[in-house]
Amino acid sequence: MPALPPHDWSCNVTAIDLGPVIDTTPAPRPVHCVIEGRSCRLRPLDAARDSDGLYALSHGPEKAAQWAYLSAGPFSDQAEFSAFVAKIAAGTTDQVYWAIADRDDRAIGWLSLMRIDPANRVIEVGSILYTPALQRTPAATEAQYLMAAHVFETLGYRRYEWKCNDLNAPSKRAAIRFGFTYEGLFRQHVIAKGHNRDTAWFSMLDIEWPQRKLAFERWLDPANFDAAGRQKVALGVFNQLTATEGPLTLRRATLADVPGIQALKTAAYLPNEAIIGVASMPRTADYGALISNHEIWVADGEDHLAACAVFEPGPEPVIYSLAVHPKSQGKRYGDAILAFCETRARALGAKAMTLYTHVKLTERIAWYARKGFEPTHVQQLPDRAAQHMKKTLG
Repeated sequence: MPALPPHDWSCNVTAIDLGPVIDTTPAPRPVHCVIEGRSCRLRPLDAARDSDGLYALSHGPEKAAQWAYLSAGPFSDQAEFSAFVAKIAAGTTDQVYWAIADRDDRAIGWLSLMRIDPANRVIEVGSILYTPALQRTPAATEAQYLMAAHVFETLGYRRYEWKCNDLNAPSKRAAIRFGFTYEGLFRQHVIAKGHNRDTAWFSMLDIEWPQRKLAFERWLDPANFDAAGRQKVALGVFNQLTATEGPLTLRRATLADVPGIQALKTAAYLPNEAIIGVASMPRTADYGALISNHEIWVADGEDHLAACAVFEPGPEPVIYSLAVHPKSQGKRYGDAILAFCETRARALGAKAMTLYTHVKLTERIAWYARKGFEPTHVQQLPDRAAQHMKKTLG
């Protein structure tokens, strides 16, 4: 019987994808500090100074509802409450509390950073007490903005979590409004005050923070409020994360999308350079920087980003660039992404929107004109001339 040939085991070796390599430097543990805002400040909780006022604010007629989903409370009397405040103000290894104070430095609520995991740079905001003096005020939102900024920008955490009882509908709505993403339900997660608790999990990532920060800052801008203090555009609108327009499903870009955006812009805009004779601004732009002050929306293709819209928000949004990947052309994506920009501008309360393109791109200018944009003026730049156009939104 002839001998079998030797087996080449190397042909069975398959590369294993372990995901992107990550800096393993631990994040610092949070410590008490003062974080200043416009309508509130976060400062260390002070039992001697804050207990009396917080007890009065949190133990009125609505106390049962206020404390229903918190791990403690309501308390039988002020002495018991003061002892609890003294305990949490002292701090533990896993939870650091801040008082939410108004501009008179009166504590009107609190929040904490908890379940702190420096090695993996994961942290949770929780144990949130919003008294009636804080609820439905700009300070209630600004407190969340200040803490998120502290977590991502000062402490350098990668993942910021929000968890709540699945029965706590207001907390779930708040998480979405603040820009957290729902991740799922942990069934029978804990026993809370003698009852079963199914826990809803939400998160926000460092790569998502630039667009979430932009939304917070636009909502908090005094220009977003009328003379009576009423908001003009809701934070949930500023923080919209997905949209559908015709054949396109769009999502807000993250820092992880920057290479894909650069590749899309190169593929879409490089052919124009034979016409305009200079480098296209959308092709050479720094999208890692633009993502901090422009809304960027992308649509996914099979192996590339299929489309991208970049516009500068404001009373009259400016479309910085639109792009459809050559592999995705012929599907009316261009019509859809321009229509989305108009839909988005209306949602943001704009009455008009503008754009600009190179004067030599006459076919593109004619296409915009068919979509209702009218030429306004030509801007002469050192190396090019830009045709500005405007569309009034009825």
